[in-house]
Amino acid sequence: MKKILLPSFLLLSAMGFSQSLVQAYKNRATQVTQTNINTLLTDFTSYGVKTTGSTANNNAFAWLKSKYVAFGYDAAQITENAFTYNSKQTKNLIVTKTGTVYPNKYLIVCGHYDTITGPGTNDNGSGISIILEAARILQNVSSEYSIKFINFSGEEQGLYGSQAYVTNVVKATNPKMDIILVLNLDEVGGVAGMTNNKVIAEKDGTPTYPTNGTYSTYPSSNNAASTIKTTELKNSMLNYSNITPVDGYIERSDYMPFEKEGYVVTGLYEFNESNKPHTANDTYVNMDPVYVYNIAQGIVGAIQHFSTADTSITLSANAVSKNLSDRVSLFPNPANNFLNIGLDGKGFTTTIVDMSGKTIMQSKDQQDLDTSKLINGIYLVKITMGNETTTKKLIIKK
Repeated sequence: MKKILLPSFLLLSAMGFSQSLVQAYKNRATQVTQTNINTLLTDFTSYGVKTTGSTANNNAFAWLKSKYVAFGYDAAQITENAFTYNSKQTKNLIVTKTGTVYPNKYLIVCGHYDTITGPGTNDNGSGISIILEAARILQNVSSEYSIKFINFSGEEQGLYGSQAYVTNVVKATNPKMDIILVLNLDEVGGVAGMTNNKVIAEKDGTPTYPTNGTYSTYPSSNNAASTIKTTELKNSMLNYSNITPVDGYIERSDYMPFEKEGYVVTGLYEFNESNKPHTANDTYVNMDPVYVYNIAQGIVGAIQHFSTADTSITLSANAVSKNLSDRVSLFPNPANNFLNIGLDGKGFTTTIVDMSGKTIMQSKDQQDLDTSKLINGIYLVKITMGNETTTKKLIIKK
């Protein structure tokens, strides 16, 4: 998704009601790891330009499916929705967790995996990575409402994948599928080198939406409900992440076909808008993986809230205790003008030394480091957290 015109945003102030933090939800939100986010982003990037129906697009679909299988989802939970675009077949991937109380009422969490021109690391590898990490963490967590994690193709050419799903699955279900909310994630990767600590929470505002050069007015009957759900989404971001949500409106992404059918929708979109999407430069080094990690924590909390997940305080089967060395990653590496310290948690100190042992830089609890003044060469990055210390090699190459 690319917003051409952004509305005027208001920083979040009075919420209207208080949504309490649930400790079990918080515990699961903190199971998001920076290392996993980094790996998912780079793996997504590696499949290249994933134009709808292309070989790269189909390969990315197979990769997505393999990830869900690896997380423990079985064949009965994974379905495919095929459609044709430009004489080529492509597929949406749907993964369903059945609710314990309302198995036929669904929370949909969605984002598109097709790209245009470039590898689309931000648009929309960022959204896909968050959906995958949430699906991993929540795989064995029960919820009252069913959850569908949906990976759409065909978004960039005109929302073809989401429209095919709504037409051929949602509306074809008898009775029509009961969807409590559609939560869409599209372009939430931020801008490299900027302070990315806000996100746009998108509510339904009856936008006029361009279709083949004309404008269609979508129904307004779902606007009030969307405002309530978007307020709940903002509360979840405040409770379960360090990202501040600001008000915005839905626009030209995969929630639109659902909205047109009267369903309640909401979504997230980056606050600092990158100019790289839809170009060959929509790559890993031009976005902010730490921002994706932080948003993912809020989304894991939000999914649990909307689906009424189990509140017992237990670790999921996917929670694995790792030593500090396994938890720390440096990216990009080789680095140029900035370096991100990938580490889930606070209370760490970073020291960069050159090969002679001279300390070049030191910081505390800082994930984004300015390395523009470092000359080309090899450095050692020492991370200390509690009584653990690990050292990583860093290459500066300009």
